[in-house]
Amino acid sequence: MRPRLEGKRWEKSFEEPIRGKWRQVKAFRFNPKDSGPIFSIDTPPPYVNAPIHIGHATTYTIMDMIARYKRMTGFNVLFPIGLDRNGIPIEVTVEKKYNVSVMSTPREKFIDLCEKMLEKSSLESLDTFYKLGHSYNSWEKGEKPGDVYYTDSDEYRKLTQDTFIDMWNQKLIYKADRVSNYCPVCGTTISDADIIYRNIATDFNYIRFRIKETGEFVTIGTTRPELLCTCEMILYNPKDERYKKLNGKTIIVPLYNKEVPVKAHPYAKMDAGTGLVMMCSYGDYTDIRFFREMKLKETIAIEADGTMNENSGFLKGMKIEKARKSITEKLKSEGLLVKQERIRHRTPVCERSGNPIEFIGMPAYYLKQVDYKSDMVKVADRTRFFAPGSKQILLDWINTVSMDWPISRNRYYATEVPLWYCKCGNTIVPPKGRYYKPWKEKPPVGKCPKCGSSEFEPELAVFDTWFDSSVSPLKVLSYGTDFFRKSFPCSLRPQGKEIVRTWLYYTLLRCYHLTKKPVFGNVWIHFHVLDENGTKMSKSLGNVIDPQEIIERYGAEPFRAWCALEGNITTGDIRCSFERIEGASKFLTKLWNVARFISAFEAPKAKPSLTQVDKWILSDTARLIEKTKADYDRFDFFAAVSRIKNFIWEAFASHYLEMVKERAYNQNSKFTKEEQAAAVQTLNQVLDTIITLLSPITPFICQKIYSDLRKGDINKLEFPKPDSALLKIRLPFTTEDLLTLNGRIWKAKKDRGVSLKAEIEKIIVPDRFSSIEKELMSMHNISSVEYGKSTRITLK
Repeated sequence: MRPRLEGKRWEKSFEEPIRGKWRQVKAFRFNPKDSGPIFSIDTPPPYVNAPIHIGHATTYTIMDMIARYKRMTGFNVLFPIGLDRNGIPIEVTVEKKYNVSVMSTPREKFIDLCEKMLEKSSLESLDTFYKLGHSYNSWEKGEKPGDVYYTDSDEYRKLTQDTFIDMWNQKLIYKADRVSNYCPVCGTTISDADIIYRNIATDFNYIRFRIKETGEFVTIGTTRPELLCTCEMILYNPKDERYKKLNGKTIIVPLYNKEVPVKAHPYAKMDAGTGLVMMCSYGDYTDIRFFREMKLKETIAIEADGTMNENSGFLKGMKIEKARKSITEKLKSEGLLVKQERIRHRTPVCERSGNPIEFIGMPAYYLKQVDYKSDMVKVADRTRFFAPGSKQILLDWINTVSMDWPISRNRYYATEVPLWYCKCGNTIVPPKGRYYKPWKEKPPVGKCPKCGSSEFEPELAVFDTWFDSSVSPLKVLSYGTDFFRKSFPCSLRPQGKEIVRTWLYYTLLRCYHLTKKPVFGNVWIHFHVLDENGTKMSKSLGNVIDPQEIIERYGAEPFRAWCALEGNITTGDIRCSFERIEGASKFLTKLWNVARFISAFEAPKAKPSLTQVDKWILSDTARLIEKTKADYDRFDFFAAVSRIKNFIWEAFASHYLEMVKERAYNQNSKFTKEEQAAAVQTLNQVLDTIITLLSPITPFICQKIYSDLRKGDINKLEFPKPDSALLKIRLPFTTEDLLTLNGRIWKAKKDRGVSLKAEIEKIIVPDRFSSIEKELMSMHNISSVEYGKSTRITLK
């Protein structure tokens, strides 16, 4: 009996013919007219400013597992891949690559450089996903549901502008000149969600301030001495006995001779610095809140380019770091600097540039969100989260929202704000339906409807990256069409926990404004992929693993197996290394060896009567189907595949296969033809079940086995259903009983130092094993079996 599976081991070379055929025949294309219920996945469009990293490779592969599983359960799966090609990350990459600055490069030239860079990097991203065996609906860019989409395409940008126009008409968007987060490096306002905090080393300066009424001096500590000119008030804590005498007094700001009042306020912490705090416009969020609360007039000292302005006096024109150094030197020379301490200060920085942010007053467009916090909590409550605990990340962010979202940016490569202005002050809002470039074209009206003028100024700002990407589910579902109405809401949003406050929150907010409903049925939140020591991967540490190198070394299949077997990424970080991936490949070797052995036996056409051993493994297989489906329904591939792996390695290969091997061959005719056929039937049935269960996880090896043995396409199979009769079977022994017995017999031979094939003269086993006597005798080479209460083994 010769195995029908060719190849003694699983080879990575088997993969390309399989994925090549999938692509050629468009195996996973989406047909909106199919009758099955739609399961739509709002796959995160990755930035294409850099190659796909190991985190992308891992999490998008798990998304592919979800898509493949849902197809098997009868869903018409809408699973497109988009590429995010908008915004500051693209611009920053272009600045580095071509050694240019967005600040000093003409707009059209800079846009051309962005498009030049994107043309090459987009193809590289798709190639990695293709080699990993992802089953996206299409690999071609287009506008039909399921096609590859680019966020910088005219069609996508039209969608962004259309939604802006809708929300503008609903009075959800307004323009205001107010203090916003500002990154001097990026040269634009940024939202709270684009800010992270780092402990940065800085000087804490103790400065002498004079009390006007008494001439005495008090010491106040600050990390921002360059903002002395913007100080409007000094605070002390109402419970601080040291400073109650200052209440109602006036303090003179050093160097600027500016008189400011002293007040008691809980913002001042008794144990921080000297207990006195100067309130400036603006050093941090506390300053902003305080100025609004007290209705103080602000003094802005920092310009949009990150230099000091005329309000700072002698610091004018200096960059912030230079100004800080210059003013501390002057304070020191005039005897006003008491001391300096080097501290690590929790500092808000721009997530994109890593530069400390400033708070600068400038005009921007805002989307209302503060008034909708309670609505967002209700949206979160109506959305199912995997894992459930990740919902709290969203709720925590919603609770921190304190200002409306600034959605406009002073950059180039993003969707333009589609507005023009008449000199009379009227704003021209165009009709929906096409993509507008105000900086390059005239408005779609000849005259201002308010004053009749034909002179207009274009809006030069663009939208925040998240304002673009937050309409991705609307793009996926073809917003505004009959298909959208039929398929809304989007079934699943998969994404990382670090962008819950941005991509998930902004998508829920934007789509709620437009539809008044939650846009997602389910949200799948994942943690991070770390190196083998649990450290975040970075080029500087030299611990980065390139997915292309993994594919080159091992192929896609060992990596896919590792993705499922390493851990549940929805509940914690997982670790990656070449050794771990190579370890996962042993599972594939075991599966291939089992399948190759079984491939020597063709399943009988007629169903034979099963033995007790056959019923045992088939009932265990039925329970495996049941538990696997429950895990897959929770998107817990770790639990499911770990269980399948254990079943293959232990119950099926080590025990059942060994017990029926001689019966399947039946070379000495110890078994009847019926018993032989039952073994062969069971082996094939269990193998078919295993590869069907595993096909969403490791589709290459499962397709190879299935096509070679069954001449079919495993992608067309439905997810197995457990046989209810097998689930109800009550055997006299349990799986644990049987595995324990076999283990004891093997151990007895090992302890005697004899071969596992050595003859056992007599064995006494419990009565519950009497129904599988023939298999036990052939498996362990037993001459005589007796039954009793306990097990005793007598070797020759």
